[in-house]
Amino acid sequence: MLPSMLLQFELALIGFVFSVLTFVVQIALVIWTYNDATDNSSHSAILWALVVLFAPLIGVVLYLLLGRDQR
Repeated sequence: MLPSMLLQFELALIGFVFSVLTFVVQIALVIWTYNDATDNSSHSAILWALVVLFAPLIGVVLYLLLGRDQR
């Protein structure tokens, strides 16, 4: 009985760590997008940050393709 409880705990711990890392990466992407859009975009930086917050992977790709001004 004890080994199966230990396995469940380990799996729960791995899931928790993965969830926290995913959350940290998502928040970092939002902050990076906001800071970059403030410097390199004529569009609203807060709008791009919200797009990345609600659609992280597609939002970053859209920002890189459409949001940044051409140099």
